Amino acid sequence: MMSQQDTFYMQMALQEAHNALLEDEVPIGCVIVCENQIIGRGHNMTEHLKDATSHAEMQAITAACATLGGKYLQNCTLYVTVEPCVMCAGAIAWTQIKRLVYGTPDIKKGYTQLTNASFLPKCEVVKGVLEDECRELMQSFFEKKRKKYETIC
Repeated sequence: MMSQQDTFYMQMALQEAHNALLEDEVPIGCVIVCENQIIGRGHNMTEHLKDATSHAEMQAITAACATLGGKYLQNCTLYVTVEPCVMCAGAIAWTQIKRLVYGTPDIKKGYTQLTNASFLPKCEVVKGVLEDECRELMQSFFEKKRKKYETIC
């Protein structure tokens, strides 16, 4: 169930997505929260790092694990602006994140489109937090990319 806390932290994830946008990256942002503190942040860095695995969730998970000093995030909530892909869903499962909250679905590459596999049985998934804002950011980014491409061609 969505709460004011979910909305607040999704706004923080949206700030990360805007950081990605400023770097001309696909604007997806993520924060990981434990005991009401952000312990990891990330945004897409695939272009900058020239690494297809540098998704927002992967960046935030790495930061959160470093903060906690371990590989498990069992008492944490991951907030991400777009539904995780299968790779990121796998990382979420491996780190045993307790709760996943995402903004907008990814109808092409989201984990729910590609697999029936789920997270740990105790992992709660909340969908649609600030969905309109998250979707609009993605749509406007790709519209600008298409217009730029059409101008070149």
